[in-house]
Amino acid sequence: MTQRVLLVSAAALCLVALAALAQRGRSRVYSSDDDEPAIAAREAEFHFIRVQYTDLPEYHRGFGYASRDAQGSGWWLVDWPDADNHFTRGIQRLTKIDTGDPRHLRLTDDRIFDYPWIYATQTGWWGLSDAETARLREYLLRGGFLVTDDMWGADAWEVFRRTMERVLPGHAIPDLEETDPVMHVLYDIRDKDRTFIPGSRHLWRRGNSVEVVQPPGSSPAWRGIYDDRNHMVVSVNYDTDIGDAWEFADVPYYPEAMTALAYRYGINYIVYSMTH
Repeated sequence: MTQRVLLVSAAALCLVALAALAQRGRSRVYSSDDDEPAIAAREAEFHFIRVQYTDLPEYHRGFGYASRDAQGSGWWLVDWPDADNHFTRGIQRLTKIDTGDPRHLRLTDDRIFDYPWIYATQTGWWGLSDAETARLREYLLRGGFLVTDDMWGADAWEVFRRTMERVLPGHAIPDLEETDPVMHVLYDIRDKDRTFIPGSRHLWRRGNSVEVVQPPGSSPAWRGIYDDRNHMVVSVNYDTDIGDAWEFADVPYYPEAMTALAYRYGINYIVYSMTH
């Protein structure tokens, strides 16, 4: 009887662990450096601001986190906090921008206007309320800059496109031209440099090497939305995952070239948002 109870308990624990991994959507070959000290909280010129938003009910992501730093669930939490911390340290290392601790805010939080640059992941599954839509419109028209990332496939794109039509009616979402100022404001990023930036789930172990497996039918694109003065106010990273490139920047299996490109894109977005 004791052995039977132990076996049932072990099986239940395995199922819970597998379910958590499936919800997380990734399987790491190596772990991140979880012992890395947190970035000390202080006021600074720039903070990585992660946007907390409402999910579409039919796509709500129930799996979440609960800690002293963030509580709740939803797609907005994907890659938190490693992506935010690693990229923040990269900004500190690679630029002279006075950079403080990463933070997260709801779109409806009035403090969002204190920050020129915000980041939202998985925006193919967001379901912004009227209040969130109005706030995002006001933020962008007052000079804010939004980075969107990690949306995949036609269904997610249609959700994102419809949402942005509510936010900024009549504004197209064209592909970024090589000549766009955001491509050269600090780092020169040319068409030949652009490559698929994989999520960790797109990396397959092949013996002692790691192969990047791009999802069939995916077509990575870098797009933008511009205000009436032709200033870019939203960067759109489609069928690609710069957040994972930041999150896994400290692990041996993630390709260095993809992380380097993700850092160049991210820093260009920041410098552009603070100078235009």
